[in-house]
Amino acid sequence: MDKAEIKELEEKVIRVVKNIFDPEIPVNIYELGLIYDITIDESGKVKVLMTLTSPNCPVAESMPAQVKEEISYLKGVTESDVEITFEPPWDKDMMSEEAMLELGLL
Repeated sequence: MDKAEIKELEEKVIRVVKNIFDPEIPVNIYELGLIYDITIDESGKVKVLMTLTSPNCPVAESMPAQVKEEISYLKGVTESDVEITFEPPWDKDMMSEEAMLELGLL
């Protein structure tokens, strides 16, 4: 997989995570700033580093599994891995402008 194919696959991964919503906040997890990093290697292995709005989030187990599963369906993905981190802890400043507008914070 060359750099252009990796970039194209990264854009597809972003589209997929933009379809996953936090159950407590009606905004997708990408715009909320829960996705910290997406890395894709030449073999098609995708690794997502993400967080949750809090360590006690009710979807702490199901959301990462959903992200991993949805990404694994994409053509070109050979393996998907999701790592959860709480460093740095999520706060509302990580939300995109679009998310803040959606929630009436701007």
